[in-house]
Amino acid sequence: MKSTLSLFLVLAILVIIPTVDYVFAAGDEPGQYLDRRVVIWNLFYRMMTVAFTVGAVVSGTIIWLCWRFRESHPKATPTPYEKEGVW
Repeated sequence: MKSTLSLFLVLAILVIIPTVDYVFAAGDEPGQYLDRRVVIWNLFYRMMTVAFTVGAVVSGTIIWLCWRFRESHPKATPTPYEKEGVW
């Protein structure tokens, strides 16, 4: 439950901070408008950069774990439960 709540909190922060930034950047003077297409594509590219970075870290961690703890690893020793055959 805590991890789900923290995940939603992080995702909300990732969405709210750029939105608030553009709201305050809009200004009060007439004639200064934001091109919404440019803003949306900018947010898209930012989020895709974050997504690819997180994906690369997670994929690299999984590959390292599979490589490090494979059965044919020279330093791999069975746990006491595996030695006895008791599960």
